[in-house]
Amino acid sequence: MTDGMKAIDCFVNTSAFLKQDYYASRIGYLFKDFRNKPQVQEQLVTEMDEAGIDKAVLLTDQVEPKWVLEAIEKYPGRFIGAQSINPLEGMEAVRKLERAVKDYGFKAANMAAFRVQKPYNDKVYYPVYAKCIELDIPVRMTVGIPGPQVPGEVQNPIYLDEVCYFFPELKIVMSHGGEPWVFTCVKMMLKWSNLYYMTAAFAPKHYPQEIIHFMNTRGSDKIMFATASLVTQKRAMEEIKDIPFRNDDVRFKFLRGNALKLYDWGVDNE
Repeated sequence: MTDGMKAIDCFVNTSAFLKQDYYASRIGYLFKDFRNKPQVQEQLVTEMDEAGIDKAVLLTDQVEPKWVLEAIEKYPGRFIGAQSINPLEGMEAVRKLERAVKDYGFKAANMAAFRVQKPYNDKVYYPVYAKCIELDIPVRMTVGIPGPQVPGEVQNPIYLDEVCYFFPELKIVMSHGGEPWVFTCVKMMLKWSNLYYMTAAFAPKHYPQEIIHFMNTRGSDKIMFATASLVTQKRAMEEIKDIPFRNDDVRFKFLRGNALKLYDWGVDNE
């Protein structure tokens, strides 16, 4: 499928497959096979092995990191943790993120504007941004019209323009497509060196053409593979073979190289 090249899934949403009924009720209209998700670490690892994925970033929910911590302990080197944060919690959110990184070894933060209904340039996010810089970790941000049936204007990526300007050291990863503002995502990545994009929640055959073109031209260091546990890893890796990568270097960066660098994964065993 990918000539033996192992991939890194930059977004495995453990909350989604541990709380299937909750997520299915919100986004089941988009993902018909959503309930068919792993519920224990061994199932996830089996699915990864079958798909040709050897590492993943595990996103925990805002309260309980136990499942992710167990996976990291059981399978050394295969997983890193990302902590979901509710910026409306103020300083408690900042402390929660610091505990996740310093006590648990997590390497990323996660926030989604549709959950709090505030755009990313709102002041409620700024303490978390500052803490991410201090901890030297990236933050994943959902952009584009959300799947859950809530207002989506708050996820217009243009709001990250001000954030990138005000926090030039903050490593920001846009996720979940950015539609209908994909061209805005591309223009923003051209403008800001600290802005990235992952393909979470999109099957490869539905990747926006603007993203594929950008990846094959000036954006080869900016785009990363991810599923968000909304597209099966097996399907995603099967469809990857039809993506018209310009060369093997672009493909390697997309599937693996960019994630290794951004998440400071250490020595690659690929």
